[in-house]
Amino acid sequence: MNPLETLGLALGTGFSSGLNLYATVATLGILQRFGIIDLPQSMRVLSHPWVLSIACAMYAIEFLADKIPYVDTIWDAIHTFIRPPAAAVLAYAATGAAPPEWRWGAALLAGGVALTSHGAKASARAAANVTPEPFSNWILSLGEDILAVWLSWLASAHPKTTIILVTLLLALSAFVLYHLFRFARAALQKVLES
Repeated sequence: MNPLETLGLALGTGFSSGLNLYATVATLGILQRFGIIDLPQSMRVLSHPWVLSIACAMYAIEFLADKIPYVDTIWDAIHTFIRPPAAAVLAYAATGAAPPEWRWGAALLAGGVALTSHGAKASARAAANVTPEPFSNWILSLGEDILAVWLSWLASAHPKTTIILVTLLLALSAFVLYHLFRFARAALQKVLES
């Protein structure tokens, strides 16, 4: 893989891991297993039956947990400590042939990207939990799953396009985080004033 392909894979899997780590790992493993994509040698372990089984089982649990208001918030809080480090490990593995400084740089970048996408996801989901209707949780969850699977494929098949798309998604995430933070701060001030 050339440096741009490696960067695309690191950014794409980093962003999608922040949304749904297990869908990302399962997607990459399944695509590798069926020869649809060709992952770097150090990532081919994702197609091992044990890794795929665990990723698919955890995805099934997350799929259910994400549909239940407030359970999804607890799930996301726990995964704040799982998704970014796992994204860093995936990026480190993706850059297996690179010099150590590039591998560590990719790991730090992917971890930061995952933390940003995870933060936007968790914040948006927490905001959706306070709405009286139940459908926003389902719509957000299904959208996140579809984006995670699609972005995982895109990162391995079209890494240059992924770099541009992840840059745009990071800007959108920053926008969402900024506005949700302002909304939360204003709501908190109203509660404290009354």
